[in-house]
Amino acid sequence: MKVITQDKDFFPSQMEEKLQFIRSLGFDGYEIDGKDLLERFAEVSEAVRSTGFPVTSACGGYRGWIGDFSREKREQAIEDIGEILKALSKVGGKGIVVPAAWGMFSKRLPPMVPPRSDSEDTAVLLESLESLNKMAAETDTFIYLEPLNRYEDHMLNTLQSAAKLIDVGGFSNVRLTADAFHMNIEEADIRQAVIENGRYIGHVHIADSNRYQPGQAHLDFKTLFSALSEIGYSGDIAFECRVIGDNPAKSYRESCAFVRDLLRSIER
Repeated sequence: MKVITQDKDFFPSQMEEKLQFIRSLGFDGYEIDGKDLLERFAEVSEAVRSTGFPVTSACGGYRGWIGDFSREKREQAIEDIGEILKALSKVGGKGIVVPAAWGMFSKRLPPMVPPRSDSEDTAVLLESLESLNKMAAETDTFIYLEPLNRYEDHMLNTLQSAAKLIDVGGFSNVRLTADAFHMNIEEADIRQAVIENGRYIGHVHIADSNRYQPGQAHLDFKTLFSALSEIGYSGDIAFECRVIGDNPAKSYRESCAFVRDLLRSIER
């Protein structure tokens, strides 16, 4: 399993320096913002070439959501994601993380009753994923469908709920993002959720239970990593978290080392 990271505000802004800095912190790759990839493609491509450090995946950076209430916004999301996939494939990336939506609606917050039924939500997501699956297949990449917690999305909250969509649609190039932070809220048993949905998992996000870097709260990462090892997962583990500490670079390096130590302990 490779350990990668998203961008942080204490990283250098120039792309080649950024990738070199990420490597110096102990990471194996970079999960880039999709908008950054499109707007700075030449710089990103040259930085990957000159440093030999990979941009492995993308997250965000597109308009709308694939499960947006607005058809226009759904179509914008699909169009933008398609462009990101094309650019990602050219720099050797594997796929893009895509939730149904983020911050659009929650059944746990007022007004609590969404403007679409559950069956309508499912139909919309299947329609969007059908288009994206084709784009991913054409670019030899993947859509990493990400369930979020109940306060950030009302459509997909568990690995099983997202896996069902992949099954129903028969999507060849859609996999799951197993996100430790969201799973800690939504899954009754994180290990069991990983084992039961293992064949769908293509990507992993990690943050501790307080949304800071791993090692700052109470999430049981060893159990998560052991479950991933048990299903034969060999993909990326991406840090998606805030960073706490007086020296963020030092704190982040220590967190990366903490995760690597746990991974080594289960691989023995």
